[in-house]
Amino acid sequence: MSEVKKQNYMKGAAILAMAGVTIKIITAIFKIPLLNMLGDEGSGHFQITYVIYGLMITISTAGLPVALSRLISSASATGRTQLVKRYVSVALPVFALLGLALMLVMIFFADGLAAFMGDPDAALGIQAFAPAVFFGCIISVYRGYFQGHNEMLPTAVSQLMEALSKLVFGLLIAWILIQRGFGSPIALAGANIATTIGLGLAIPMLLIFKRRYEQRYIAPHADKDHQIVPGRRATLMQILSVSVPMTLGASILNIMTFVDTSVVLTRLQTYLPKEEAVGLLGVYTKGLSIFNLPSALIGPIAFAIVPAIAAAVAARRRRESKEIMSSSLKITNLVAMPAGIGLAVLAQPIFNVLYWNSSPIGPTLLTTFGIASYFMSMQLVTIGILQANGLEKIPLLTCTIGGLLQIGVDWYLVGQPLINITGSPYGTLTCYGSITLLNLLFVALKVKDKPDFRKAFVGPLLCAGVMGVGAWASYKLIERFGTPMFGSGHAAMAVYLFAAIIISVVVYGVLIIATKTITREDMKLIPRGDKIAKMLKIK
Repeated sequence: MSEVKKQNYMKGAAILAMAGVTIKIITAIFKIPLLNMLGDEGSGHFQITYVIYGLMITISTAGLPVALSRLISSASATGRTQLVKRYVSVALPVFALLGLALMLVMIFFADGLAAFMGDPDAALGIQAFAPAVFFGCIISVYRGYFQGHNEMLPTAVSQLMEALSKLVFGLLIAWILIQRGFGSPIALAGANIATTIGLGLAIPMLLIFKRRYEQRYIAPHADKDHQIVPGRRATLMQILSVSVPMTLGASILNIMTFVDTSVVLTRLQTYLPKEEAVGLLGVYTKGLSIFNLPSALIGPIAFAIVPAIAAAVAARRRRESKEIMSSSLKITNLVAMPAGIGLAVLAQPIFNVLYWNSSPIGPTLLTTFGIASYFMSMQLVTIGILQANGLEKIPLLTCTIGGLLQIGVDWYLVGQPLINITGSPYGTLTCYGSITLLNLLFVALKVKDKPDFRKAFVGPLLCAGVMGVGAWASYKLIERFGTPMFGSGHAAMAVYLFAAIIISVVVYGVLIIATKTITREDMKLIPRGDKIAKMLKIK
C-alpha cells in the first residue's frame, strides 16, 4: 500500500473515529442524566423505544451507505463520474419512499408494537421517533456518497449534529416535562423528538457539502467520462444486490434484539409485576449504555475499511488489502481488549458512579457486559472485512446464529427467578462471541489474502491482561488508603475510579511500546504517526 493511500484510509478512519468518540461522549452525557431522571422503570421504556427505532432505522439504512460507498468507490477509482451520479439519483427517491413507509408504520402501529414488547407505555415514545426514520433514509444516501469518495467529514458532522441535538433539546425537553409533573413515558417521548430535529437539520448541511465537493473535484473531470451508464432499473438492481444482503446481515441482529427484548420482558413478567419487570429492564439498559462505549472507535474503522478494501480488491492490489485488514484487526484489539477488561474488573465503581440511584444488581450486569463489549467491537470489523471482500451473505448466517443463541440463552436464564435479569448479559456475550468466532473462521477460510492473525491478537491480549490486573489492584489500593481520609461516598468513589483509570492507561501505554506490540510501521498508518512515534520513541 502506498503511503498516500495509507494516509487517506487512516485519515478517513481517524475522522470517523474522533467523531465516534465525541458522539459517544455526547451520547453518554445525554443518556446518563436522562436515565437517572427517568429512573429504572423509565429506563425500561427507553430501551423499548430505542430497540424499535433501531430496528426500523437499520432496516431502512444499514446496508445503503456501505453498499453505495463500495459501488461509488469502485466507479470513482475508474473515473466513471456519470455512473456515480446515476447511483445517487436512483437511490435517493427509492430509499426516501422506504423511509416514509416505515415512518407511517411507527405512527399508526405504535400501540401494537409496544404491546408486543410487553410495555404499552412505550407507544408515545415510538411515535416520537417516526420522522427520524424518514430523515435517516435520506441522510444515508449522502453518507454513502461521501464515504465512497473517502470523504468522512460530512458523515462525521451529520452524526455530531444528531448527537448534539439529543443532548441539548432532548435533555431540555425531558427536564421541562418532568418538572411540570408529566410521567416518564411522556418525558421520554419529548426526549426522542430531539433525534428528529438533529437529523432534519443535517440534511441541508449534507446538500451544501455535496455541492461544494462536486464543484471542486467532480466537475473538472466530468467531461472526460464518456462511458455508457446502465439504465435506472439496472442501477437499482445493482444497488439492491449489494445493499440487501448487507441490510439483512445488519438487520438480523436488530430483529433478534427486538424479539429478545420482548422475550426478556415477558419472561420477567411471569414471576414479577409489570412495573418491577420494566424496572429491571431499565437497569439492564443502564448497563447496556456503558457496554456500547468501546465500539465508539471500532464502528468507524469498520465503515472505513469497506471502501478501502473494495477498491484494493477491484484493482487487484492484494498486498494492500491484506495490510488494511491486518491493521484493522490489530487496532481493534488494541482498543477493544483493554476497554472490555477494564469495564469488567472495574464494573462496581463505574456503574455506581454513573448511576447512583439504581438497583444494586447493576455492577453484576456490567461485569459480563465488559467482556461482551470486546466481541461486540470485533464482530463489527470482521463483518466489514467479509463485506469488503464480496462475502455479504456470510454475516447474515453468523448474525442469525448469534441472535438465535442469544434468544435461547435469555429465555432460559431470565426465566429463572433466582437469576432473572442478570442472565441477559450472558445472552449478549454468547451472541457476539459466536458471531466473532464464526466470522474469523470464515475470513481464514474464504479470504484469499488473509490478515496476520498472530500479530493482530497475541500482543494486545497479553498487554490488556496485565493492564486488567493493574486496574483492579490500583483501584483496590487507592480505595483502601483513601477511604479513611475521604470516605466511601459517591464523589470519593469517582476520584478513586478516575485515578485507577489514569494508572491503567499509563501502564497499558508503556506495555504496548516496551513489548513492541505497537511499532513505528503501525504508527505510519495514522495521521502524523511518524511524529508521535518519534516523540514516544517507538521503534
